[in-house]
Amino acid sequence: MKRILYLHAGAEMYGADKVLLELIKGLDKQEFEAHVILPNKGVLVEALRQVGAKVEVIEYPILRRKYFNPKGMIDYIRSYHRYAKRIATYAKQHQINLVHNNTTAVLEGIYLKRKLKLPLLWHVHEIIVRPKFVSDFINMLMGRYADKIITVSKAVANHVLTSRFVNKEQISVIYNGVDNATYYPKDNQSIREQFGIDQTSMVIGMIGRVNAWKGQNDFLDAVIPILKRNSNIVAFLAGSTFEGEEWRVQELDARIASLPVAEQIKRIDYYANTNELYNMFDIFVLPSTNPDPLPTVVLEAMACGKPIVGYRHGGVCEMVEEDINGLLAKPNDSEALSRLIQNLIDNPEKISEFGQASMKRQKEMFSLESYVKNFSYIYIELLKGKTI
Repeated sequence: MKRILYLHAGAEMYGADKVLLELIKGLDKQEFEAHVILPNKGVLVEALRQVGAKVEVIEYPILRRKYFNPKGMIDYIRSYHRYAKRIATYAKQHQINLVHNNTTAVLEGIYLKRKLKLPLLWHVHEIIVRPKFVSDFINMLMGRYADKIITVSKAVANHVLTSRFVNKEQISVIYNGVDNATYYPKDNQSIREQFGIDQTSMVIGMIGRVNAWKGQNDFLDAVIPILKRNSNIVAFLAGSTFEGEEWRVQELDARIASLPVAEQIKRIDYYANTNELYNMFDIFVLPSTNPDPLPTVVLEAMACGKPIVGYRHGGVCEMVEEDINGLLAKPNDSEALSRLIQNLIDNPEKISEFGQASMKRQKEMFSLESYVKNFSYIYIELLKGKTI
């Protein structure tokens, strides 16, 4: 039995949270024992325990923008050393064999690598564009300390390899997978009734955290002219924000309320059963304004048989085969995005064809089985001390 310690950046249920949960759920419990340390309480804690993980909450610092100033860096360093020692104590007490650093915002795995000489796998879910000094700093740390760097897409791998600190041999790509027992096509009558949406209405949907780059405003810019032309179309947004950034949601809600088509736009915060939402949508849109590494919401929408519309950058280019299961616009061109959405509305047969192709592509390239199998292989080889 090998014990793996996972260090993660939060306890919510968004992309990186979900794929961590699915990985641990799928591991062979006779071969691996999962230990997870989270920086705060949240829905992920109990979800992980339900799939057999041993979970501890230690309030270690996560590298966020609030630390990107002189005082913030001092606070971060003090907090880092204080809590990294507690994590190391846990690792020794539980005889941990390997550390899985999940996301680039978690640096505490370095401490365990240096002090306890544990092999370190660094799982990269992000493409950090700005600030560049942060990207360079993290890449330097990964290049120096990671025994293996796993990226969620080729787009992420290529971005990391722009750094002189990381060797190509350190990196492997493992696509995330989604559980087809959780995400699948189903009847949407009850969920439409719940939100007061008529069965005859077409729904253009988006799910994603409200942050600086997920593209909620681009989504609105794209759908507003469409809604003005057709009163039987509804735009639906779901997603909350980080603690301390509630102003983003307030600004978004204020903008929606000010629009002449406000009655055709529905927005909710976090919603646990996202499978219901995907099945309520006719078209799924994710207009991330920065390159999105491998957006889990796109995989989930594909599994539910939805056509995808987005911007042509980041990992979505590996998920969407243009004119087969979706359409992609030039990044940050909301007018072009609007035209692509309208193209699907005008050609309903494409919605069905693209949706079927989405399901096929997800099962072939982004299955949960291959995701877990690939990680299990990496773990075994690292624990043998092999270079992979």
